[in-house]
Amino acid sequence: MGEIEVPPFFLCPISLEMMKDPVIVPTGITYDRESIEKWLFTNKNKNCPVTKQVLSNPDLTPNHTLRRVIQSWCTLNASNGIERVPTPKPAVNKSQIIKLLKDAKSPQMQMKCLKRLRSIASTSETNKRCIESSGGVDFLASLVKNNNTSTTSLEACDHDGFEFTKPSDEALSILFSLQLSESSLKSLTMKNGEFIDSLLNILQVGCYESRAYAVLLLNSILEVEEPAQLVALKPKFFVELVQILHDQISPKASKAALQLLINVGRWGRNKLKAAEAGAVKVLVDLLLNSSEKRACEMMLTALDQLCQCADGRAELLKHGAGLAVVSKKILRVSKVGSERAVRILLSISKYSASPSVVQEMLQLGVVSKLCLVLQVDSGSKAKEKAREILKLHARAWKNCSCIPMGLLSSYPS
Repeated sequence: MGEIEVPPFFLCPISLEMMKDPVIVPTGITYDRESIEKWLFTNKNKNCPVTKQVLSNPDLTPNHTLRRVIQSWCTLNASNGIERVPTPKPAVNKSQIIKLLKDAKSPQMQMKCLKRLRSIASTSETNKRCIESSGGVDFLASLVKNNNTSTTSLEACDHDGFEFTKPSDEALSILFSLQLSESSLKSLTMKNGEFIDSLLNILQVGCYESRAYAVLLLNSILEVEEPAQLVALKPKFFVELVQILHDQISPKASKAALQLLINVGRWGRNKLKAAEAGAVKVLVDLLLNSSEKRACEMMLTALDQLCQCADGRAELLKHGAGLAVVSKKILRVSKVGSERAVRILLSISKYSASPSVVQEMLQLGVVSKLCLVLQVDSGSKAKEKAREILKLHARAWKNCSCIPMGLLSSYPS
């Protein structure tokens, strides 16, 4: 904007940039719509950024007067390179959404209405909340629940330029895009008891795109579920989750599946269910081919959980590369990754250390790596656990020629 000074009251208090779509919150402060929507809905803040008052009702009222003043100022300064702020599209209202949902009940109109709904949701956070409060969530969930029994080919998905042809796939993509509030996520499973089973069916027979949406939505739902529901998860849930990890649909879906595995693994017999579903083998295979920091941290965290049960430890030891890849990741990912990897080795050392396993750890260089952990800046937690492992099996390892002399000096007494 060159040397032209923008009037201070044109600037959004959050972005400090000139407002394009000024809106007033209930506290009387005006913000640019995009900035305040991100603050309230994406970042889930509940207070007014300026006054710090709680916004129990986050209605955003367009400040038409200020917008017109800003547009007039832009027009007056056009010769100085100032572009006029365009008039924003008006937000939808409840009656418009209700009519659209009613029309969508007609099989002939359904896909057209769903695509219109997706377009509306993509325009603004306000539109998403309007769809949510107008009965859109229950309607979309009913489509997912009632229409996901038949298989869908990859060509039928919105994948590599193709369009969804099944209403359930389109409805699922919209549900995910709405970024539902915690109350709506809870309501989703309370009012639609079969909804989680429907998502599991999609994981089994859906196209890649829908399977990705299903695991992402499952992750959001289970993050707000009560422990009783998490304990009651069926073995089928873990079988489909492991399959998603195996198929590597997309980095985003894989990370959501990993997070889901970690979140539910803390409850009841879920570690055992995951181990029986083949999670350990898949995680070890993924670790062998992964170097991305966050993904490796999550894989090691999931493996750490699984190795807290006997079946998980047995599966790790049964995998030809299990101990080797866990040891390899120490000092190569991050301090968090190192700590998780050493915790896995501690579980093996404490509860599954047969003479052959103790010897294998020595031959694979695991013991040397643990000695190195004590010498470098690996984090206090990793050092503490490494020292504990080395002390546990000092009789078998301490005077072994397999450990380099430079590292042997750090062996704890």
